[in-house]
Amino acid sequence: MSEPSFYHVSEEWKRTKRCGEIRKSDVDTRIILAGWVKKVREFGELTFVDLWDRAGIIQLVSDAGDAELNALAKSLRAEDVIGCRGRVRNRPPDMINKDMKTGEVEVYIESLIIFNRSNVPPFNVSDKGKANEDLRLKYRYLDLRRDSMQKNLQLRHNLAMAARLFLSEEGFLDIETPMLVKRTPEGARDYLVPSRLHAGKFYALPQSPQLYKQILMVSGVDRYFQLARCMRDEDLRSDRQPEHTQIDIEMSFISEDDIIDLSERLMKRIFSEVCGVELNIPFPRMDYGRAMTDYGTDKPDIRTGLKIHDCTDIFGATRFKVFSSIIAEGGVIRGISFESGHGLSKSQIKKLEKRARENGAKGLVWIRVNGGVSSPIEAFLSDSEIAGLKKEFGLKEGQESLLLLVADTFKISSAALGAIRKWIGKSGAQDKKNEFQFVWINKFPLFFESEERGMEPAHHIFSMPLEEDMELLDKDPLKVRGCLYDLVCNGVELGSGSIRVHNRKLQEKLLSIIGIDEESAGEKFGFLLESFEYGAPPHGGIALGLDRLAMIMGGSNSIREYIAFPKTQNAVSLMDGAPSRVEKEVLRELHISLVKKESGK
Repeated sequence: MSEPSFYHVSEEWKRTKRCGEIRKSDVDTRIILAGWVKKVREFGELTFVDLWDRAGIIQLVSDAGDAELNALAKSLRAEDVIGCRGRVRNRPPDMINKDMKTGEVEVYIESLIIFNRSNVPPFNVSDKGKANEDLRLKYRYLDLRRDSMQKNLQLRHNLAMAARLFLSEEGFLDIETPMLVKRTPEGARDYLVPSRLHAGKFYALPQSPQLYKQILMVSGVDRYFQLARCMRDEDLRSDRQPEHTQIDIEMSFISEDDIIDLSERLMKRIFSEVCGVELNIPFPRMDYGRAMTDYGTDKPDIRTGLKIHDCTDIFGATRFKVFSSIIAEGGVIRGISFESGHGLSKSQIKKLEKRARENGAKGLVWIRVNGGVSSPIEAFLSDSEIAGLKKEFGLKEGQESLLLLVADTFKISSAALGAIRKWIGKSGAQDKKNEFQFVWINKFPLFFESEERGMEPAHHIFSMPLEEDMELLDKDPLKVRGCLYDLVCNGVELGSGSIRVHNRKLQEKLLSIIGIDEESAGEKFGFLLESFEYGAPPHGGIALGLDRLAMIMGGSNSIREYIAFPKTQNAVSLMDGAPSRVEKEVLRELHISLVKKESGK
């Protein structure tokens, strides 16, 4: 059989089954398949071809009965695209593969057609292959053929469909908001789009649909959702990308409890349908102050039971000058007790010390308790201080533990100990991949102080202050807490929301606190402020990260595994070469001239 050359799928080669759908009930039927070659194996006169499509793999068989056909089958290589016409038959009992959905059957090849030959792939296109991430991203179309990536895309699809169906059943309308919007300061940098028709003016790509979904509430759409694409020009991490998708939700005439209840029922539905995991709701709630005190972070992994303890009073009369000077300056001594850490090596402890310094601490003090006490500062520890530490951490006589202490400001000790808790939690994470521990963090500060820009909103400036803190807006804004709430799972922030401001005067007051006067407010947010004067209802909402949610459900550490075409950590698309240079003619049409970068900058 000669290798045909053609460009269209004719009627005689239209597939009648997908590879992974063939079962024993299909035995003795003739079918047409199409897909990619995964592997070719030769055993004497027999040739076996593993053929793959998104539904799965089926084994094809050819023999010496048709020499030309068998030669064509033997010529196949991995990733060739072929069509096969053949008869389904039972596999011999000793060749049944119970690990495959199609493992009881095979297809005897009666004719083959080659749609396209493949070059030798730059890496092994299977989960057994080990390719670095840059190579995988450059050849993403090959990477996506791997079983794990196909499963990831399927999980993401199932997740999105479950969310859409749930919210539709709850009476929400799926409404698209603009992708070319007015630039408004929302925290991260905007991606700007020049206007060809309006010289010198720019659109921005939306960081979120925030203002538009609020205006939809003013419009009488009391229940809105959208799987919204959001773009932010920010530094990247494993759980961030320049563009991401969020399950965006807004409701009118509701309270914080209503949003939380809806979100919990949404999570319960999604995890049940997509993962077969039954979540217990309601989830626990914790205010921001308690989270920082007990866990050192506003996104605690509560699977790790370690809590931070304040040991300042224990060292009130300490002979250790580092501690005494910190206390004298108004600082604190805080720490955690790591029971499984008594066997950590010195090199492992040095890694913890490095993590503490990376988060602003001057150092980390460790004390081993294992019947006796050993520590770099043991010469300075009194019996009463050792007894005080054992009592504070609830250590029984003879109990072994590693105490890790940070002496600094409350803020720095929180950051350092929070990072150490995270490291400890990750060291045992392999045993907890299928465990999902949710917690709500609420009552965040509405503002924080920035050395660069003065007062800034902790989340965004459209959030309502707590009613009991309203009077502090004029007296001490930094003490004002907001109707803000984050949903955290296993130490990952999955979503953030708030009850919104719906009164123009209050919104202008909040804007003035962060240095945006009435004139600037009108220029930047005039369309929103004006809408508040035409009957804006009380409203609020939440945005849940779909990419992060898929990552958590799939047990991964990177959202890139659940995005079909992600960027690198340098915001580059290795496959298509974006961002790329643009021709001078195009720039001229857009009224743009490039400034030559000065050397050294």
